[in-house]
Amino acid sequence: MGNSSFLHFFCFCFLLVSTAFCISHPHLHGVHPLDEKYYRSEVIKCKDGSKSFSRDRLNDNFCDCTDGTDEPGTSACPAGKFYCQNLGSKPQFIFSSRVNDLFCDCCDGSDEYDGSIHCPNTCVMGGNVEYRSVNYNAEGTDLVSSGVNKAKTGVKLEESVYNLTALKVAVILQLVLVILGVILWCLRRNRSRRRRYH
Repeated sequence: MGNSSFLHFFCFCFLLVSTAFCISHPHLHGVHPLDEKYYRSEVIKCKDGSKSFSRDRLNDNFCDCTDGTDEPGTSACPAGKFYCQNLGSKPQFIFSSRVNDLFCDCCDGSDEYDGSIHCPNTCVMGGNVEYRSVNYNAEGTDLVSSGVNKAKTGVKLEESVYNLTALKVAVILQLVLVILGVILWCLRRNRSRRRRYH
């Protein structure tokens, strides 16, 4: 197998693997990482228990569930919530009425995914830091965090794991692209050397 044949084979394998990854892990707009498993089945139940819907009706811009379960990534349901991942900053939920409304609500711009407007990523890198005012009682105990932090710890841990996984995927893809670039550079260099000697 020659150098150019190897390069074509390598590019074909890379495209095949990346396509298979995208098909097996489709991106669901507006879905919290903890809810991704919930949306994987073929028939999904509305979270309020009112009815069920098939997976092909997920984010189809038609409100099937009154609570907005079927439309996490569109503005079709008045009661819907859209999840902003905001990688590197604080994740948040916004009202789904703000999705694709030509205004950047998520700092990562994920709420304006239809391409009508370009939202620059303004998330500040450095982790999911939440700034809030703290209220103390007479004994100096933080009233807000004493009960709430215990409940949030598990969710924050899983969000951190999800964010780290997304970061790993991005680093691996960049590494593959760098390796591919080095291979292309070496092949060109070898061709130019052969031309000099022939």
